Parts: sequence; C-alpha cells; structure tokens
Amino acid sequence: MAALSARAARGLLRRVPLGLGSAPRRCRYKEKWATTLPRVPATQQALQLFDMNYGMQFGPLWPSARVSLLSEPKYGALVNSFSRVHDVVHDLQDLRAADFVYAAQNGPAGGQGPAPLSPNIQCYTFPKGDISRFPPARPDTVGILGYYLMDAASLLPVLALNVQPGHLVLDLCAAPGGKTLALLQTGCCRHLTAKDISVSRIKRLHGILHSYLPKAARNNVSVSVEDGRNWEQVERDVFDRVLVDVPCTTDRHSVMEHDNNLFTRVRKKEREQLPMLQMQLLVAGILAAKPGGEVVYSTCTLSQLQNEYIVESAIKVAETQFSIGVHVEDLSCFRRLFQDTFSFYAECRVGELVLPHLTANFGPTYFCKLRRAQ
Repeated sequence: MAALSARAARGLLRRVPLGLGSAPRRCRYKEKWATTLPRVPATQQALQLFDMNYGMQFGPLWPSARVSLLSEPKYGALVNSFSRVHDVVHDLQDLRAADFVYAAQNGPAGGQGPAPLSPNIQCYTFPKGDISRFPPARPDTVGILGYYLMDAASLLPVLALNVQPGHLVLDLCAAPGGKTLALLQTGCCRHLTAKDISVSRIKRLHGILHSYLPKAARNNVSVSVEDGRNWEQVERDVFDRVLVDVPCTTDRHSVMEHDNNLFTRVRKKEREQLPMLQMQLLVAGILAAKPGGEVVYSTCTLSQLQNEYIVESAIKVAETQFSIGVHVEDLSCFRRLFQDTFSFYAECRVGELVLPHLTANFGPTYFCKLRRAQ
C-alpha cells in the first residue's frame, strides 16, 4: 500500500477518540517552571554548598563538623562584672560549670608562659561531652543581669585583642553586642566606640547595654549607626585596639534557621558581595588603628575565602594603597591554652579556627590578629 500522505494522516488522527490519541491543545498540560517546581529550602541550599566546599577544604574532618553544625550548640555564661559577681559565680559553680579562661591560664598549658589576653574576663562552660544548658540569667535588685549566654568560642577574638588599661577601643561591627559587652568586662577601656550599619541591630545592642550595665558604665560607650566601609570617613590612627567582627555566612545559622537566612534566592547577590564587604571593613579597621596598634579580624564561618583570604587581601591593600605595613601575630598559643575547651583546626595559613565538634560544640569561630607597623 502506498504511504499515506501527510494530509490523510492528519485526517485519520482527528477521528481517533480523545481517550486514545493526543489531547486537544486547550487540554494539554503546560509545565510552569517558575511556580510548580519545588524550591530547595535555604538551609538545604547552604548545606549542599558547604558539602561541596568544606568537603574539599577539610577532607575527613568535615563529616564530624557537619554533624555538629546540625546539632544543638553549646553556650558559655559570660559573667557580668557589673552585677553581684560573688553570687553569680556561686550559682554557676553549683551547676558544675567552670571558668574556662581561668582554667586555661592556671593549668599546665598556662604554665608555659603568659599569653597576651584581655584581662578580667570570666566565662563558665560545661566540660567536654556535657550537654547541660544554662538557665536564663536573673536580674539582681537593681535590674542588672548576672551573666550573658553566648557561644564561648566567640570570646576568643576579644581575649586575643589584649585590651590593657587606658586603651581606646573600636568595635567596628558591634551589633548585636555580645563582644561589645565582653570588651567592657575587661574594665580597661578608656573609651569604647561601637559602630554598626544596621539600625535594628544597634537597637539590640542598646538593649543589651541597658540590661547589663549601670548608667555610669554606659557613659563610657559611644554607639552610632555608621557604614565602616567608607574609608574617607574613618577616624584614622586613633585607636589602640580594633575589633572587626564582620558579617559572614554564619554557617551554623545558615544550616539550622530559615529566618534571615543568607542562602535564600533573594539574597544571592548580597552573599556574593560578602568577601568585598569583609575586606573593606578590615582595611577600615587597619586605618583606624594607631601605628603599633592591634586589630583582630573575626568571623563565624569555616570559609577559607572569608577568613584567610580576606586577611591576606586586606594586608595587600593596606600596603599598596595606604603604605601601611601590617604584621600577622602568632596566635598558636590559643590552641595550647584552650585545647581542653575547644576543638581547633591546625592548618590555617594565618589565624586560628575553632571547628564544631560534638564533644565541644562551639563555633565555628575564626580570628586573626594584626599589628600595624610603627
């Protein structure tokens, strides 16, 4: 039989019942990609990217750190020296918590020589493997709270800053205020300048200062909303000590919380611009420090791009654009001093990194100390 013409074939198809042939155009399913395909949650998106990047960066250490990031974190109780310290310490010791700073300085590791730490800071933690939790702090008779709960690893940048009596101190990215409060516990700041670009976060900082400090102590702090990236407006060569705790991917939050997650689709551009923002803030901190002054850069991410690479880039910019020499200080003594409390990663090119671990689920915290040339 001769082959059917195209016109005859179309005619036969029109006579096929609807259940056996192709559906009329108006009845066909049209896929709507933008609205019907399932969206990957921001937490899952973050975890997928971390698996790819951190799996290569940390190798066999990553599975343990990954499980820890997805588990309940541990906290430390920063003792408020403006409260009834004796009563607060007694209550914390009754919980079988110990001051990890005191233990480090007075243990076998501390006997190998004094470490340049900011003084007068007390922070209580539970031992490795103990997942007990601290109760909320109670106010004293004048309404001052006795301790502040925070990731104990986030105190390490403050300890590394080595604030001494009479120092002028700048906290360049101060909000929400935990490290600002810790700096004030040293009792050494002649004046503390706290800046942040976010109005809402500055409000949280004010709330913390009012909850933990008497009015007289608050007079020693200047708080302002300011974009630290503007190098032309930076107070140059002023501060003895500068803390630059930059915005980052906040790894633990990114894999655990949907609210304010940097890995949502609408924040992709913001996330991609983070390294430039971090470098600009660190350069601003270097400019603000006096010759001979010290700067500590810190993050709460494991990302090498946001940690070592930012430090190295900022040093290069300071030297090439502003003719400022910068030296990286050795902080390896922190691994020795605090090995009983934290799990450290020993392979950073510059600075120190606390890796989350199930037996000591603090961090991640990266910190690096710089000194301006005289």
